[in-house]
Amino acid sequence: MTRLRAGDALVITKLDRLGRSLKHLLEVSAELEARTVDLVVLDQGLDTSTPVGRFMCQILGAVAEFERSLNVERTMDGLASARAKGKVGGRKSALTPAQVRHARFMRDERNEDGRPRHTVQEIADELGVGRATIYRALDPDRVR
Repeated sequence: MTRLRAGDALVITKLDRLGRSLKHLLEVSAELEARTVDLVVLDQGLDTSTPVGRFMCQILGAVAEFERSLNVERTMDGLASARAKGKVGGRKSALTPAQVRHARFMRDERNEDGRPRHTVQEIADELGVGRATIYRALDPDRVR
């Protein structure tokens, strides 16, 4: 593919030899079009140098876009259904609620001079997690 130049034609026997999926196939096709390289598929008689061939590629693109939108819609419906049943997605928290309370207690402890008694690193070490986990637990509403 890197050797193809404007005006060249990429000739393949079967369309499935060009891409792993319809999405990948369309990406490759768009790259070829941007480089003004024609695509010829022998077993299907597809040739993007002709108006009919370009039309067929556009139809493939429309089908892929439609398929993607259906998948997104199904995924969103599934997530909404799971939320309605009380299911929560994502990874389980590294800290239990008791550990979060302990981390807050350690954070709020002060020396006689009013400075924090524990650093975030010390809190993380005591609870066996990373500093980022402590920061997330202490400020769960922070925008990431």
